[in-house]
Amino acid sequence: MKKLMIVFILLLLTTGSHAKSAKEINILVDATLNRFNNEVTGASEFLQGAAGVLVFPKILKAGIGIGGEYGEGAMRIAGKTTAYYSTASASIGFQLGAQSKAVVIVFLQQDALKKFQDKKGWKIGVDGSVAIIKWGVGEDINTMDIKDPIVGFVFNNKGLMYNLTLEGSKITRIHR
Repeated sequence: MKKLMIVFILLLLTTGSHAKSAKEINILVDATLNRFNNEVTGASEFLQGAAGVLVFPKILKAGIGIGGEYGEGAMRIAGKTTAYYSTASASIGFQLGAQSKAVVIVFLQQDALKKFQDKKGWKIGVDGSVAIIKWGVGEDINTMDIKDPIVGFVFNNKGLMYNLTLEGSKITRIHR
């Protein structure tokens, strides 16, 4: 069991260590934003009013008792990529297997975006909170009264997920 755990952790680390090029990240971010626009009614208009949008197209999570997750993404301001980021977190507890998710973090206020950009490493729940948005099928995001400065949307292969938290994830700028 111990050997299996070591092999699994090494596999996770080597999988996450393949750094994507800026072009690869941008292609994946475009695809994730297209999915976001298709699954969230009113998403395009909603994003136009955002100060910035941080997109992680593929965050891989794996674990056997001890787990971790890692992903790379890009910050978009006014529709253009301005910087690249990685996200990582670790966890201990009952867990077995691997999964993938996409995350879209929307900065609705300029001062929240600036605080994020000014940090070398930004930890969700410590440096700022990200409210996960929940709404019903057919509801338009633009009709919601969102008061949080930073909101997040999490997708898995089945669609938009509502009951996840991003707390504890550390986001760090990377250079591509």
